Amino acid sequence: MRIQEVICRAIAGKIQWFQAAEILGVSVRTMSRWKSYYQKRGYDGLFDRRRRRPSPKRVPYAQVESVLRLFREKYSDFNVKHFHEKLASEHGITLSYTWVKTALQEAGLIARQKRGGPHRKKRPRRPMEGMMLHLDGSKHPWLTLCPQQRDDLLVLMDDASSRVYEACLVEEEDTRSSMMIIRDCVKKRGIFCSLYTDRGSHFALTPKQGGPVDRSRPTQLGRALKDLHIEAILAYSPQARGRSERLFGTWQGRLPQELRLRGIRDRESANAFIRKTFLPWHNRKIAIAPEQAGSAFTPLVDTTLLDRIFSLEHKRLVDNDNTVRFEKRVLQLSSSDLRFSFARCEVTVREHLDGRISVWYGPRLIGRYDNEGRPAKTTPRAKTRGVA
Repeated sequence: MRIQEVICRAIAGKIQWFQAAEILGVSVRTMSRWKSYYQKRGYDGLFDRRRRRPSPKRVPYAQVESVLRLFREKYSDFNVKHFHEKLASEHGITLSYTWVKTALQEAGLIARQKRGGPHRKKRPRRPMEGMMLHLDGSKHPWLTLCPQQRDDLLVLMDDASSRVYEACLVEEEDTRSSMMIIRDCVKKRGIFCSLYTDRGSHFALTPKQGGPVDRSRPTQLGRALKDLHIEAILAYSPQARGRSERLFGTWQGRLPQELRLRGIRDRESANAFIRKTFLPWHNRKIAIAPEQAGSAFTPLVDTTLLDRIFSLEHKRLVDNDNTVRFEKRVLQLSSSDLRFSFARCEVTVREHLDGRISVWYGPRLIGRYDNEGRPAKTTPRAKTRGVA
C-alpha cells in the first residue's frame, strides 16, 4: 500500500497510527512526523521537498478528515457519485469526483471495482417516446429503517429517453400491481405501442421452465394489453433488459439512502416521496432527450373503459336461482329487461383493481357488487356498454 493510502486509513479510523507505522515499516516517531506534515500541508506534505515540484493534490488535512468522517458516520451506504453530490449540495465541499473516490478507496471505506465482464453491444433505443416502454420490478430492502422488509419496486420507463412515467413500491409484484401502473400511465398519457417485460407468470404462460411461452393462452395482463392493441415483447434473459437493470442499480444506490435520511418507514410515505421528489429528480438528471421530437402515445377517448379492461376476468355459469358463485361469495342477479332469467347462461365476472365486482352478459353490465359480494346501491338493468 502507498503511504497516503495507509495514512488515509488511519485518518478514517480504520487502523491506529502506531499500526500504520508498523505497516509502513517506519518508527512511531517517523509516523508522528509524517502525520504532522499531513495535518499542515495535506497530500503536499507527503511529497519529497527535494524534488522541487508542486504536488498535484493539495487538499487540507481538516477537509480530508471531514470528508472521511462524513462518509463513515452519515453516508456509509451511499455510492460515490451520490456521496459526491451530497458533499457539494449539503456541505459545500467542492472536491472532484475522482479525488473523493480515490480517498475513499485508499481509506478502505469502499472497495475497488472489479474489472468489467465481456463486451456486449448496446441495443439501439427507440427514436420516439411512447414507442416502447419497459416494465420491471426489483425486490430489495428499499426501506432501510425496516431491515427485515423486502418490497418490490415497479418502474415503468420509456426506452427512447429513460424517462420514468410511473413507479410504485408494493409488497409483491403481481397481476394487480402491474395492471395498476400501466392503467395510470395510459390514463395520463394515452396508449403506447409496445411493452417490454420479463417472462413472469403474470405476463406470459410458460408451460415448460426455460422454454417458449404459450401465446395462445394469454394471461389477464396479456388480455388487457391485447384489448388496447399494445404489443407485448418478452425478454429471455436479464442481459436483454439491460436498461431496466442499470436503472435499478442506480436507484438501489440512491433511493434507500434518501428514504433513510427522511426517516421514512412505510410504503405509503415512500410512494409519496417517489412521486413528488424522486421521479422529478430522475427525469431531470438522468433521462435524456429522445432522438426524435414528438410522441407515439395515442390519446384514449373514453377513459372509463380502463376500469373494465384492467380487471381480472372469470367465466362463470349462472345457477338456477340466478346467482353466480365466485370465490366463496354468492352474487345475486337482479331482474332484468334483457331476459326473464339468466339461469344456465355463461357470464363474465370482472374483479376490479379496487376490489369491486361486476357481472357481464356479453357486452352488457347486469350487476355491480362491493368486495364482499353485496349488491351496489345503483345496480344497472342490462345497460349496454361499449366494447373496447
